[in-house]
Amino acid sequence: MSNKTMIKKLSYSLVISALFGLTAAVHAAPEVSQNDSTTPDDETSEKLVIWGESKDRKKTDNASSKSLLTPEDMAAINATTTEDLVKHEPSLIIRKRFIGDSNGTVGIRGSNMFQTTRSMVFSDGVPLHYFLQTRWSGAPRWSLVSADEIAQIEIIYGPFSAEYGGNAMGGVVNIETSIPTERRVHLEAGFFSHDYSALGFDDQLIGNTQFLSYEDKIEDFSFYFSYNRLQNDGHPQTFRSSLISENAPDGSETQVTGGTLRVNEYGEEVIYYGNNGIAKMETNNYKMKLGYELDDWFGLLNIAYEDRSSDTHSAQNYLTDTNGQPVWDGSVVQDGSVFSVRNRNFAGSFLDRRSLLVGFRLQGELGNNWLMESNISSFKVLQDESRSAARNQLAPDYTLSGTIRDYNDTGWQTGKINFQNDQFMQNENLSFSTGFEYENYELEINNYDSANYLAGEMTTLSGTSGGDTSLKALYAQFDWDINEQWNSIIGGRYESWSSDDGFYGEQIHPNRNESRFSPKLAVSYSHNPNWMVRYSVAKAFRFPIVEELFQNERRTQGTSLANANLEPEDGFHQNLMVQKNIEDGYLRVNYFTESIEDTIFAQLTVVDNRSINTFIPIDEVKTNGIEFIYNQIGLLDNALDIRFNTTYLDSKIEKNSANTSLEGNDFPRMPKWRVNVSANYHLNDSWDLASGLRYASNNYGDLTNADTARNVFAAHDSFLFVDLKGSYKINENIKLSLGVDNLLNEEAFVHHPWPQRTIYFEASADL
Repeated sequence: MSNKTMIKKLSYSLVISALFGLTAAVHAAPEVSQNDSTTPDDETSEKLVIWGESKDRKKTDNASSKSLLTPEDMAAINATTTEDLVKHEPSLIIRKRFIGDSNGTVGIRGSNMFQTTRSMVFSDGVPLHYFLQTRWSGAPRWSLVSADEIAQIEIIYGPFSAEYGGNAMGGVVNIETSIPTERRVHLEAGFFSHDYSALGFDDQLIGNTQFLSYEDKIEDFSFYFSYNRLQNDGHPQTFRSSLISENAPDGSETQVTGGTLRVNEYGEEVIYYGNNGIAKMETNNYKMKLGYELDDWFGLLNIAYEDRSSDTHSAQNYLTDTNGQPVWDGSVVQDGSVFSVRNRNFAGSFLDRRSLLVGFRLQGELGNNWLMESNISSFKVLQDESRSAARNQLAPDYTLSGTIRDYNDTGWQTGKINFQNDQFMQNENLSFSTGFEYENYELEINNYDSANYLAGEMTTLSGTSGGDTSLKALYAQFDWDINEQWNSIIGGRYESWSSDDGFYGEQIHPNRNESRFSPKLAVSYSHNPNWMVRYSVAKAFRFPIVEELFQNERRTQGTSLANANLEPEDGFHQNLMVQKNIEDGYLRVNYFTESIEDTIFAQLTVVDNRSINTFIPIDEVKTNGIEFIYNQIGLLDNALDIRFNTTYLDSKIEKNSANTSLEGNDFPRMPKWRVNVSANYHLNDSWDLASGLRYASNNYGDLTNADTARNVFAAHDSFLFVDLKGSYKINENIKLSLGVDNLLNEEAFVHHPWPQRTIYFEASADL
């Protein structure tokens, strides 16, 4: 038995032992009433004032299961960027391939990590989700909010509230930042080191981050400014391989050495002959928040600017000929095995992106128990230019050729207004909320030949593509406490969607209009203050976005084809929750099921090492899941805080008329099992010791479920990541922390490789 296998089995044993220990602790704990939060409600706990809670209002999302993260929870996590803070949450996965990854996609419950338009992310009411594109390009703009400014994060599961549309099929991540109450200057610096070794690559990669913020409150005026810089070298994300030919060598091939014989994700013998190189990236973020209180009204202006660059030009070629020279292209032979090498697979790429987000929130009292909250936002891509070469610059046949992709007239505008009365019609047991929402998204992509572009010729390749979508929604919801035991929530959401000005080169797509109504219902029963059962059911429609409708482009490595005739995804969602409150925590079980018709999914084929993506609807995908959650703070004489959750998912393709052979297959990127554990032990007033565990079982990347090989590029492996963190408070103003992620140095792939063991050091000071 290998050392790695022994360590893995030992880790599983430790997890099982920990679960028995947690069970014993739960049985020993006395029972008290407790809501979704695990924060103790005593006078000694630190209280933070939050932008979103400056005015009291009843939650409009009580029909949904929720999870809340407090600053104490977040302090136990090795976090370089905001998405790290939610990586241990129930039924949720973040695909973060390396520190600073711009493609940190999120998947929640029955929506996988590439169905990014089914998860919504807000910061102080401002959308961070990116509903212009999907898959890897549709990751939320996490970096527009810094981890250091966050006061709480709430995850809302499913589309059971009328306040959210079909983009909440997976769930909603609501981030709220803190309001400055006094003058504070915060400085922070971090360093991280990452060793990566796999498939012919072996190197140590390092990075660093610096953060500075200044905040103050002068009478009713609050302001906050921050600068956040992150620089890192990420490990290669693509490993190049070629199938071994069935033909014997005929003497025309070039003799080479250096390739690595393995299998690909389909179990076919291949030779890995290179990788796309280290990704050198840098991100600079500037943030300003201005708040003002006037009697019962509060306004917040939020401005965030991102400047991001990424350079991947150091592709590695493992192959050399008999003279020791690299071989870049053609038919080659190694140890009697014939295979092909393509120069374009060694080509480099460069990304330069600048974005501006502006949001405004206004909330206050209108009188007669009415509260109002409005949010408007505008996001603009100021520059987004990516360059992909056709050949490696070290190759003898290198020329200044390739593709430049540039975004023009790309961004969104959103507006929302909500009215709520928690004593509707003078009834203290009846709450009513209603609101209106407007969204508009615009995307335009131009592809140019690199040589012509740099020479000042702006002739596009294969034409430009793009278009607009817009959504108008009206919703209403009643929350009725029937008696001390029973509560019912009933609501509905009407949405009117349109697509306009879609084009591909000279081809103009016809404008479209669609409308849908989504009813919502939840009924709950509380047996006593410690037990509660709630059943929620909802319809939800997720309308197609601009990329799915109009984005057609030919790139150096592949082609993307849109489908202007896509219908909205049609979802029917149910959730049964049983919760038992315990001292400073809760035990919860959720059984959820969802059936999505006309599931929009990018289906991929590869022709001569070129990928072709096109959006074809799947008639029906059904997901059943069960979720167990145990959260409790203050164990072992108030020293230990525990967050544990596990999810079992069964997601199947029920019907697919385009290819009936796929029916009955597992839906891609949906592991059967997910387990997360986070524990924080307060050793004393100065020391905190934290640990975390993340586990996911094997899954598939393809609709065919044919990718069954493991621990190779493009596989979708199981993983067991063990994380540790120690924090030391020198005094009230200076803190140090040392941590490690993936302690056991697990090698795993989620198509691209997950990071291996990463060490963190961080120092912070308040002045």
